Amino acid sequence: MKRRWMPLFASLITCIPAIADPPMTALRVEVLTQKERPIERASVVVDFVEGRSIAKFGKKIRTHWETRTNQEGIAKLPPVPQGKVRIQVIAKGYQTFGEIFDVNEEEKTITIKLNPPQAQYSVHQ
Repeated sequence: MKRRWMPLFASLITCIPAIADPPMTALRVEVLTQKERPIERASVVVDFVEGRSIAKFGKKIRTHWETRTNQEGIAKLPPVPQGKVRIQVIAKGYQTFGEIFDVNEEEKTITIKLNPPQAQYSVHQ
């Protein structure tokens, strides 16, 4: 009785690697000032926020990367799954940036321009 299921089981196992790997994107984040100057050593946090994996039976794919920009203001990341990613950028002397982007290409460069800090506001006088 066990031998009847062996061919079926073997065929299922050979299909799983083909559907297990989601399409990936080589992501590059460029961080600039409003005057188009690069910002070095800015922290770049990337979270994969939307997409499903068939191989994991519908569970969410959770991935997270943290890196810093180089002297040219560029942060290169390892390949990320295609879908929606949240990018947060934190740099000393600039406002924190955060936004969700669609990533559906094999290679993508996202340019982010940071704003200078705003003056503090107080309701108390």
